This record gives sequence, structure tokens and C-alpha cells, in this order.
Amino acid sequence: MVSQKENKTSSVQQLIAKSRNHKTKKIVEKAMPALLFSAALISILTTFGIVFTLIFETFEFFKRVSITDFLFGTQWLPFSGKEPLFGILPLIAGTMKITLIAAVVAVPFGIGSAIYLSEYASEKTRRIVKPVLEVLAGIPTIVYGFFALTFVTPLLQQIIPGLKLFNALSPGIVVGIMILPMITSLSEDAMSSVPNSMREGALALGATKFEVSIKVVLPAALSGIVASVVLAISRAIGETMIVSLAGGSTPKFDFNVLDSVQTMTAYIVQVSTGDAGYGTTIYYSLYAVGFTLFIFTLVMNLVAHYISKRFREVY
Repeated sequence: MVSQKENKTSSVQQLIAKSRNHKTKKIVEKAMPALLFSAALISILTTFGIVFTLIFETFEFFKRVSITDFLFGTQWLPFSGKEPLFGILPLIAGTMKITLIAAVVAVPFGIGSAIYLSEYASEKTRRIVKPVLEVLAGIPTIVYGFFALTFVTPLLQQIIPGLKLFNALSPGIVVGIMILPMITSLSEDAMSSVPNSMREGALALGATKFEVSIKVVLPAALSGIVASVVLAISRAIGETMIVSLAGGSTPKFDFNVLDSVQTMTAYIVQVSTGDAGYGTTIYYSLYAVGFTLFIFTLVMNLVAHYISKRFREVY
């Protein structure tokens, strides 16, 4: 009798515990969608807040400076005592010089490294090299900046006598080194996702390992590779510390990579250190330059998204 009563008591307790667990699960199931929706909503509202702030302050700038002079002017002299000039083309030219040099360095080496890791490297080598690349990607950009200024520039000056201390070539090369792991890692992931049946079919038809890599795997992974390149270039466009430390602060509308330059991000850093008072034209020029930079990176990301969808392979 005692054991029967104990069994009944334990079974009742189990039923109560199950009921409570069921109620808790119901509460969690109802609460989680609301929490996740709130997280997504905060992200969207933050993005809209940033864009609204940029647009509002940029319009304030264009009330004081002609948009035509801003977009097509070839001189950027905001601190001129006589007549400040706000032509954005010198800053865009400086940004493009750094970005093009970085792309020339990063794209061939990045894709070449990805091909090696995906098609030639052993599993042991891949396990060693990929973490090293990830460490390279985690180095602070200010360290890259000092590396460009104190090591790369003196090294290049021994090869190129006319190279100045602040120039576009040195930070461009170092920015290329910085974005190289991004291209390598994303491109290697895209190549690794190509089915082995495609490789085996090409090898069965008599293709060499190199031909399989270049003519089969590379075209099949083109979507991911191009997207990685575009994303890395957009990262180079927005780079700040390297170009601020090693590029100089001389906005020039030319194609000389041996002289001092100033990029859009470097100008933002220069003014943000306290050179402009609140409410002045120079202060509002920060937002105009920032909005231009935002447009550049937005276009690059849209291009990457389009290319990724346009050339995506379905296996």
C-alpha cells in the first residue's frame, strides 16, 4: 500500500513538472519571435537613423556650397583664409589611387592563394595557413599604418628615389595586404563548395590539375570570387588609419602615386580632431564627404549582391 501511494505521488509530481515545463516552453516560444523581431527592428532603425543624419546634415552643407562646385570642383581647400574651396574630386582621386593600388596587390595574390588552398594544399597545410590569414585580418589598422610609414615607405624609397615620406604607393600596398585575407578566405570558401564530381570529370577527360583549377573550378566559383573582390575593394575605400598615417593630407587631383594624397576618410579624421567648430561650413563638409563615401560603399555592395545573384551556380 505504501509503495502504491508513493508511486501515485511521484507520478503526480511528474505530471506537475511536465505541465510547468510545457507552460515554460509555450512562453519561450511566444517571447522569442518578439525578441528577434525587436533585434531586427533596432538594426533597421539604426541604419535609417544613420542615413537620415547624413542626408539632413549634407543638405545643410549644400545650402552653403553649390552642389555643382562640390561634385565637379578640382580644388579642396576648406581651410583657405581667402575663399574656401570644396571640390570633392581631389579627395575622390586620392581614394581611388589608394584603392586601385590595393586591388592590384590583393586581387592576384588573394585569388592565387585561394586556388592553392582549395586545389593544391594538403589538409594539414590548409589547417595551418588559414588561421595565419585570419590572424593577419585581425591586426589593428593603426599597426598597419605604422608599418607602412616606418617600414614600407623607407624600403620603397631605396628603390624609388623620388618617393616622398607621405605618398599613395606605400599605404596602397599595405591596404592591399590588409584586404588580402578577405579575398583569400571568401574565394577559397567559394572554390571549396564546387562539387568534386566536376573536378573528377575534367580529370577523366585528360585535363591537368592547373587546367581544372583555372577552367573548371574558377568559373564555377566566379560568383563568390567576384563578390569577395568587390567587398574587399569597398573595405579599401573606407580604410582610415593607414591612409591617415602614411598617405599625408594633401588633396590633389592627379594620378601621381609618389606624392602626398588625402582620401575622404583621411579628411574626416583630420577635421574630427578639432580643426572645425560646430555649425561651420567645414563641420558640415564632414557629412557631405561622409555621404559621398556612403554612396561609394553602397554602390559597391549592390554590385557585389548583383554579381553574386547573376553568376550564382546551382549544383
